[in-house]
Amino acid sequence: MCGIVGYIGNRNAYPVVVKGLKRLEYRGYDSAGIALIHEHKLNVYKKKGKVADLEEAVIGKNINGKIAIGHTRWATHGEPSDLNAHPHLSCNGKIAMIHNGIIENFGVLKEELLEKGIRFESDTDTEVLLKFIEDIYLNNNNNSLEAAVRVALKRVVGAYCILLIEESDPDTIIAARKGSPLVIGIGKGEHFLASDASPIIEFTKEVVYVNDYEIAIVKADELILKNLGNEKQTPFITTLDLKLESIEKSGYQHFMLKEIFEQPKTVFDCLRGRLYADEGKIILSGIEQYLPEITQAERIIIIACGTSWHAGLAAEYFIEETCRIPVEVEYASEFRYRNPIVKKGDVIIAISQSGETADTLVAIEKAKEQGALILGIVNVVGSSIARISHAGAYTHAGPEIGVASTKAFTAQLAVLYLTAFKIAQHRQNISEEKYLMLCKELEAVPEKTAQILQLNEYIETIARKYKDAVSCLFLGRGYNFPIALEGALKLKEISYIHAEGYPAAEMKHGPIALVDEKLPVIFIATKDQYHEKVISNMQEIKARKGKIIAIATEGDTITPALADDVIFVPEADEIISPILNVIPLQLLAYHTGVAKDLDVDKPRNLAKSVTVE
Repeated sequence: MCGIVGYIGNRNAYPVVVKGLKRLEYRGYDSAGIALIHEHKLNVYKKKGKVADLEEAVIGKNINGKIAIGHTRWATHGEPSDLNAHPHLSCNGKIAMIHNGIIENFGVLKEELLEKGIRFESDTDTEVLLKFIEDIYLNNNNNSLEAAVRVALKRVVGAYCILLIEESDPDTIIAARKGSPLVIGIGKGEHFLASDASPIIEFTKEVVYVNDYEIAIVKADELILKNLGNEKQTPFITTLDLKLESIEKSGYQHFMLKEIFEQPKTVFDCLRGRLYADEGKIILSGIEQYLPEITQAERIIIIACGTSWHAGLAAEYFIEETCRIPVEVEYASEFRYRNPIVKKGDVIIAISQSGETADTLVAIEKAKEQGALILGIVNVVGSSIARISHAGAYTHAGPEIGVASTKAFTAQLAVLYLTAFKIAQHRQNISEEKYLMLCKELEAVPEKTAQILQLNEYIETIARKYKDAVSCLFLGRGYNFPIALEGALKLKEISYIHAEGYPAAEMKHGPIALVDEKLPVIFIATKDQYHEKVISNMQEIKARKGKIIAIATEGDTITPALADDVIFVPEADEIISPILNVIPLQLLAYHTGVAKDLDVDKPRNLAKSVTVE
C-alpha cells in the first residue's frame, strides 16, 4: 500500500527520495509528497496524483537538503487530495511526518486534542497522530521529540510505520514501526529508509529490518534502535539478495508481462536445490526440523488473502489427496475476527507474497498463541511473516512489481507441491511409483510453462475479440476450480470486466441464468478425471449460445469441437495441471487490459501489499 522513503547523508536528498518513490509506485497510491530541511528551514510539498505531478509542482521551489522523507499515499481516512496527502505538519509547522498504516483509536485522540483547542487541516488519522506527538512533546519534561514519540506510541492502537523530521534538528530522522514494514539501508556516512528494499538496492545491500515496537534514531553516521521502554536494541544487519535489474522492465511494455514471462525461471529457481527428481529426493531445509510434527498433524489450516488464498485452495486439493491430512483454507481477514478452534498440534500454513499482509500477520499471531505450529510461505526475505513463523520456505520469485500477482502465485504453488510431496512420502501415503512420477511432473513445469508462453500472440487475438464483454464466467472442476477463481480475479483486477469463478457443476445452480450470446465462458477443460463432466457443462453453454473459450490438453479433439476458441497446454498429471493452466489465464487478463488501454501494472483502487485492514 502506501510507500515510504527517507534519506539522510551527504547527497542531495531530493533525487534519492523521488527515485525511491517511483520504485514504490507499484504498491498503488493516489498522492505523493516530500519534506526536506535546508538551512534549518523545513519545506513540504505534496500533490494529489502521481509522483510525476509532484515533480512538476516543485519546479522553481527549494528542493535542496541533505535530509528528506517522502510518501506515496493510498487513501484510507479522507479522500485523495492535496490536503490529505503526506507529509503532514505539526501545529507550529516545525515537524513533518509520514505514515503507513491505520491508527484505530484516532477518533478518541482527536477528541482529546480538539478539547485542547488544537485544529486539523486534513481528514487523516496521520495528522491526529502527529499532533498528538507534538502535544506530548511541548508538554513533556524530557523535551525531546524521540521521547514524545515513545510516549505517544504507547497510547496508539493500530498499525504504523512513521518517519519524522524536525526543523531544529536537521541531522536526525526518527522512525518507528508496528505492523507496517520498515527497512533501513546502511551506507558510508548515509542511511536510507523505505517500506521495502526496492528504493534501497541501488545504493546499498546492507540493511536492517526494524521490528515491531522499535524506534530508530537515524543520523548520517549512526543508527540507534530502541524499544518503547527506551532500551537499546542491537541492529541485525542483513545482506540483500536482490539485483537492480530485477525491478526494471527489461524491455517489456509492462511489469506484468515481464513477470508472466519470468515464470519458467522463477519456478525453476523455486525448485532448484530442493527437488532432485531423478533421485526421488526433496530437500526443504526450512521445515526439516519440524517434519515429525507436521507429518503427525491431525489438521492443516491454510491462511491467506486474495491470490495467495487461491494458491492455498489448490493446495487443499493436492495435500489431502497425497498426504491424507484434513485441510481447511481460511481467509485471514475472517479467521482473525472469529473465534476459531485452534489447538496444539495443528499446523498453520500462512501464504503471502510480501510477508507483510496485515490480516495474515494478526491471524498467525493469534494461532501461535493457541499453540499451533506456524509455517510461512513468503517471497520477501526478512518479512514479518517470515520472522514470526516457526519455519517455512521462501518462494524465490524475486521482486514482483505488477500489482496483480502472477509469478508469485506459481512460485507459491511450487513450494506447496514440494511441501505436500515431502509430507506424503514421509507419511508413506502414496506409492513410491506415484511419488517419483509427481516429482518428474513437477520438474517439467518450467519447460512446459515456456511452451505455453509461446502462445502469447495467439492469446492476444482472443483477448481483443472479447475485450468489450461486460461479464465473464470461469469454470473448472477439481484441482482446477481454484484456477477458475484465480482467472476470474485476474480479469477483474486488470480489465475491470466483471468475472466470476465457479465449480463447473455449480453453473446450473444460478450462473447459467447469465448465459446468452454475449457472455464469454472460460472453461478449464484439460484431461483429468472430470473431463467428461466438463464437456457436458460446455454443451449446456453451447445450447444457450454462450461463447466458449477452452483451456484444453494438446491432442484433445473433443473440446475444440464445442469451443469458439481453444488454448492448448501441454499434457500433465491432473495434480500438477493447475500451475500450468493458470498461465494462459494470466495472459488473457493482461492482453484484455492492454486492449482496453488500461494501466495493467497499477489497476485502479488496488494496492500491491495490503498492510492495513
